[in-house]
Amino acid sequence: MRGPGRVLGLVRRIRLPRTRRGWRRAYQVVVVLTVFGLAPATWMNATAGPRVGTVADAPAAPVAVVFGAGLWNGEPSPYLAHRLDAAAELYERGKVRAILVTGDNSRHDYDEPDAMRGYLLRHGVPARKIVGDYAGFDTWDSCSRAHRIFGVDRAVLVSQGFHIRRAVALCEAAGVRSFGVGVAARHDVTWAYGGVREIFAAGKAAADALLRPDPHFLGPHEKGVAEALR
Repeated sequence: MRGPGRVLGLVRRIRLPRTRRGWRRAYQVVVVLTVFGLAPATWMNATAGPRVGTVADAPAAPVAVVFGAGLWNGEPSPYLAHRLDAAAELYERGKVRAILVTGDNSRHDYDEPDAMRGYLLRHGVPARKIVGDYAGFDTWDSCSRAHRIFGVDRAVLVSQGFHIRRAVALCEAAGVRSFGVGVAARHDVTWAYGGVREIFAAGKAAADALLRPDPHFLGPHEKGVAEALR
């Protein structure tokens, strides 16, 4: 019972302003905190907004980058499958010449990139045109490694609408000139969770874009993308 008691004690100690000047100062503090809280999301939307569209809108680029979105029993989740469908369509239309699949392979029993590769193979993309990044643990890592490890300078990014702006903003900061394809998604619990998550992820994204930290795993340069483009 000590926990609730302490909370009640804190609430009782909170003193509301008693003067007009006090209320004005409180209002100013709230405004400042709100501005700082929304600044990362504002930056993200301003950076990426004009560079997001559909498969039909996407300009030609050497590479499509598909971000992982979870596995179900070793196969791409419905959200990830929709991303891969869009990437396969980009390839079929001749808008990209190679596809970089980036995701989590931190455990032996969890391999997003190979599951993504298998899905693309079953949907007609040649094996030689698919490159896997097995250390794309988050969006910044995927973008940073795409540029620093795989030599990607220009790409079409593929993700759901709630995530694609953050992906474009971070890849631009990492040195990849990007256009984002926002894949449509059913407005279910996963979609709602993703939308809420983006509000909080915007702050980390702004910090990553500003500080540009090394990804969790850097490693040597890989020639996979260059070979797929030959």
